[in-house]
Amino acid sequence: MKLSILNAVDKNGERWLLLVFYMMLVLTMFIEVVRREVFAYSSIWGEEIVRYSFIYLAWIGAASAVKERGHIRIDVLMQYVGPKAKAGLYIFGDIVMAVVAVIAFIWSLETVLVSAKFGSVTHGLRISQVWFLSAVPFGFALVLFRLTQSLLRDIRDLRNGRPVYEGDKLFD
Repeated sequence: MKLSILNAVDKNGERWLLLVFYMMLVLTMFIEVVRREVFAYSSIWGEEIVRYSFIYLAWIGAASAVKERGHIRIDVLMQYVGPKAKAGLYIFGDIVMAVVAVIAFIWSLETVLVSAKFGSVTHGLRISQVWFLSAVPFGFALVLFRLTQSLLRDIRDLRNGRPVYEGDKLFD
């Protein structure tokens, strides 16, 4: 039972989170437009919810793109190299991206800790900014998790002589 739940979260976790934050964004924007146009009244909290939902969407979407190998890349070279070289290039790219993600995670976590230390709150909602600043380290933690999965998958494919996972191409 626990394994099937973990598999479902692994397979669809980002998708579910993206749906939640997207629905929050769209519903809040709809409510605010109706309030503004029909009642000539708007609130500061609506704009904050939309902004912070969008930030979470961006970082969770980045992790989802790593999982699906959907980030923009120049893969002209990949057409001219063999399967082993292709796997090596993907592994190298994942390692470089992981180093950048670790550095960004540490720096973004520092920002969250400073905000927690000084008790920063949002202007409209008047709740701790830690909840919203945490989107960046949360996103980078997800990216690192997906990069680790990708790296292990590529090494396994290389060892077993299978072609590496390249994701779906937007253009052929």
